[in-house]
Amino acid sequence: MQTIKNNFLQISVKETGAELCSIKSIKSNKEYVWDGNPDVWAAHAPNLFPIIGCLKGDGFLHRGQEYNCPKHGFFRKNNNVALVEKTADSLAFGLKYSKESLKIYPFKFEITISYILEENKLLVEHKVVNHGDEEMLFSQGGHPGFRCPVNEGESYDDYYLEFEKPETGPTWRVLKNGLIDKEPIPFFDNTAILNLHPHLFDDDALVFKNLNSSRVSLKSNKSQQVLTMSFEDFPNLGIWAKPNANFICIEPWIGIADSVDSDRNFETKEGLIKLPANEQFSATYSITIEE
Repeated sequence: MQTIKNNFLQISVKETGAELCSIKSIKSNKEYVWDGNPDVWAAHAPNLFPIIGCLKGDGFLHRGQEYNCPKHGFFRKNNNVALVEKTADSLAFGLKYSKESLKIYPFKFEITISYILEENKLLVEHKVVNHGDEEMLFSQGGHPGFRCPVNEGESYDDYYLEFEKPETGPTWRVLKNGLIDKEPIPFFDNTAILNLHPHLFDDDALVFKNLNSSRVSLKSNKSQQVLTMSFEDFPNLGIWAKPNANFICIEPWIGIADSVDSDRNFETKEGLIKLPANEQFSATYSITIEE
């Protein structure tokens, strides 16, 4: 576990999957990241690469060959991720392709995930380099889980998500097999507020594409703390929790799980980044704590 802090926040990140495990306020000593209780959801904030969600048939086809890649990709539980740089206010972790990775994902990637503290804001920066001689296809995203409620004496129902702008778009249903349904379901009715309740996720995650907003805040009716996720570089957003669990995941994604009618061809998969040979891609989201 690697830990850094400034005058506002202290964060801890474990090397396995470069997973953020703690964001603690210096002012209040309150913890904002879900504790990873294995009886509920044994994770904190997985990093998703090179796919988001599930693949139809647990794999994909590329140039006539089938590759089996696990749900959310192979980065999040990877023990080969290593700390590559540590400063007073930043941590950077990296993973590069190997003979083993090429068996399940045929691209010569290098990915670096950096955590950078700027006062009361945490930047999570993703950089991907294509070391191959062909176009590289991938998705990436975050899956951070936040404590909800944050304070004793509050309930899940006291909390709500406030979007930057009023929303009118639908949600895309996640089916029991983890695939995305073909038709969207009406959801927002020109509102910026989504009230939380224990049964909001009885049918799995809420999946949104191309929201008007690029920022959403977790707020309570009974306390002053505000946690804000900014995701300008990420066109899709997942919101999820286990039913009746005391956390909420706010997930910025570039990409999405396969649709039920996917042809499994990786080159036509929805939402993939297409990175030319020997080029680099970067995307950053941020988490800001106000107390």
